[in-house]
Amino acid sequence: MDLLVLGGTRLVGRHLVTVALGRGHRITLFNRGKSDPVLFPDVETLRGDRHGDLSTLRGRRWDAVVDTCGYVPRVVRASAELLADAVDRYVFVSSISVYQDPLPPGADESAPLAILEGESVEEITGETYGALKALCEQAAEKAMPGRVVNVRPGLIVGPRDPTGRFAYWPRRVARGGEVLSPGRPDRPVQFVDVRDLGRWLVTMAEEGEPGTYNATGPESTLTMGGLLEGCARVAGNDVRFTWMDDDFLVERNIEPFVELPLWLPGRYAGLNAVDNSGAIAAGLRFRPVDETIRDVLDYERGLDDAQYDAGLNPERERELLGEWHAGADKVR
Repeated sequence: MDLLVLGGTRLVGRHLVTVALGRGHRITLFNRGKSDPVLFPDVETLRGDRHGDLSTLRGRRWDAVVDTCGYVPRVVRASAELLADAVDRYVFVSSISVYQDPLPPGADESAPLAILEGESVEEITGETYGALKALCEQAAEKAMPGRVVNVRPGLIVGPRDPTGRFAYWPRRVARGGEVLSPGRPDRPVQFVDVRDLGRWLVTMAEEGEPGTYNATGPESTLTMGGLLEGCARVAGNDVRFTWMDDDFLVERNIEPFVELPLWLPGRYAGLNAVDNSGAIAAGLRFRPVDETIRDVLDYERGLDDAQYDAGLNPERERELLGEWHAGADKVR
């Protein structure tokens, strides 16, 4: 297969390119050359900026394209329109965030999508990101009707994740001691290992049925308590988990999903409990959670906590634990 990858050198792109090369596909990358430009020295790379210069894509032909870096509808529209006669299939990496708030637990791909007040908005913020991704999906489908695979991952995790969101928990548990644990231990959590996602994206580019898929895991329900117990099991140390009520944390302005990754209280909890049966039926498979934890922890050893914005700093965690044990505003 001749495969074009828009992006291809960051988290998702580097893994799907590695898989595609292993399967013997011929790869062409299109990017600006700013992120790890020598990562794949033997792979053809076309330089350009999809925000305005797509000229190096003209006059070429591929079997499929995987778009790993589309965030603005106008930009995705331009790419899809230019490639409409150059590829058979357009695989677009979207996001679970496309759904309208609140998303009920168990929602599938037919759930209502987020809407922007004005479709001319292009600034990417926490408030606009999901609606922009939804419009990107629609732009691709309009340019290539019936030939688009819209992939909606949840939190993408694994080695080399630059956000450090998932890595916070293996790192924190590995330090040992008393661990501030958010919400309820039986609350579901979802994420997808980037290596599993990359492998499946290649499969969808090869033979995937056009449509929309919630690409998050694992296959069976995983709880926050189960995840933290897995972190302790992999780290092999003694820890004590102190579970704090949502209200206690919200009242102290702890930012969900950022200061305490994977914690989504109240109306946001549905984003950690979507129906992923469509992607599973289409071949998405998940490695054991302990394997992801182990590989992330191995990669993270020796890295500086300060490089990440995600997670509570130790001082703030100690303060909150002190307040909790003192009974301040504790909800019983």
